[in-house]
Amino acid sequence: MIMLQPNAPLSDLVADAHRRLSETFQVQGAVVAAAPGRVNLIGEHIDYCDGFVLPFAIERYVVFAAKANDSSIARVASEGQETVEIDLTVEQKISEPKWSNYLRGVIQGFKDRGDRIPGFDAYVVSSVPLGAGLSSSAALECAFATLMEGLVDTALRTSEKALLAQKAEHDFAQVPCGIMDQFASAFGQQDKLIYIDCLTNEPEIIPFSDPSLSILVANTCVSHDLSDGAYAKRRKATEDALKIIGKQNWREVTMDDVLEKEDEMGDPMFRRARHVVSEIQRTQEAAEGFKKNDFSKIGHLMAASHESLRDDFEVSCHELDLMVEIATKIGFEGGVLGARMTGGGFGGSTVTLCRTDDASQIAETLHQQYLEKTGITPAIFATRPARGAHLV
Repeated sequence: MIMLQPNAPLSDLVADAHRRLSETFQVQGAVVAAAPGRVNLIGEHIDYCDGFVLPFAIERYVVFAAKANDSSIARVASEGQETVEIDLTVEQKISEPKWSNYLRGVIQGFKDRGDRIPGFDAYVVSSVPLGAGLSSSAALECAFATLMEGLVDTALRTSEKALLAQKAEHDFAQVPCGIMDQFASAFGQQDKLIYIDCLTNEPEIIPFSDPSLSILVANTCVSHDLSDGAYAKRRKATEDALKIIGKQNWREVTMDDVLEKEDEMGDPMFRRARHVVSEIQRTQEAAEGFKKNDFSKIGHLMAASHESLRDDFEVSCHELDLMVEIATKIGFEGGVLGARMTGGGFGGSTVTLCRTDDASQIAETLHQQYLEKTGITPAIFATRPARGAHLV
């Protein structure tokens, strides 16, 4: 049997970060920060459209260990990456290596607050897979922002930290993401879902404590790069559609409004707008179901969400569709309550809500059938909602 991939305990990641910091810079870590990746149960590509989203933090973390170095230079190392050296006395600019821009954006955010950042040496380790649609970039930003809090000896409001991290991704990684990823990483709580109103930036915590339910994350191992323009094109289409509809925000838009402007919008803008309005409604219904522990409609809502992302928003791909199809065929009798793609799309992962007793067998079936049909070995793990960004 193919075993579910285990989630490395946070304590193991912390120990690894300490060890690698010592080996690389010959110093002992004084400040350690961690932040998780996330999956989204429903509400995709509507966090930048004033919608609602329902993510949670996963048991996969980015961890920094650091120590001040009595200089004005930040040195940050990571396995397999070029060590970054950042002059903390100057305004930060987009630079090389590419991954350093997430760090530079966060540093500039603290400088804009008026904080004086001491020079430091740091090492970063991660159990959040890259390019899997699990917000490795948001985890990196939120963990680094939390590290800055420790080094500067300050404490940001959770929403302020999340928005600072989002701005870093906008300005330095040049991905016009919504607030979901950073909010999920920052606000995460053990055994809690985070229902975020993306119009007001207000998170509502929904318990997810039923041990009979589990969440399987299936990484298709098909990678994606959201800075290549496809994500930005989708976002611009929603902005242009809203202008044509003539409403202040998407929460005021009905499906009748979209249908009325179909000819003026044309295809594919019309389908992008149809996805936004329908996904906002689905997410509200799903959140009510989780609040009431009524899961009777969850499967239908997750299926409709995936179909809309595939057909109307066109951010799915063959591998994601296949993984969802396999889970759907297992069905309720086999323990599957619902399945859909999660994250920005163009590759990445699916999320399957299932009965805990059936999780191992479901993972086995997903693994075997996906491998048979694609020749790609997927990475599948189970997760519970986990704690958000924090100093360790």
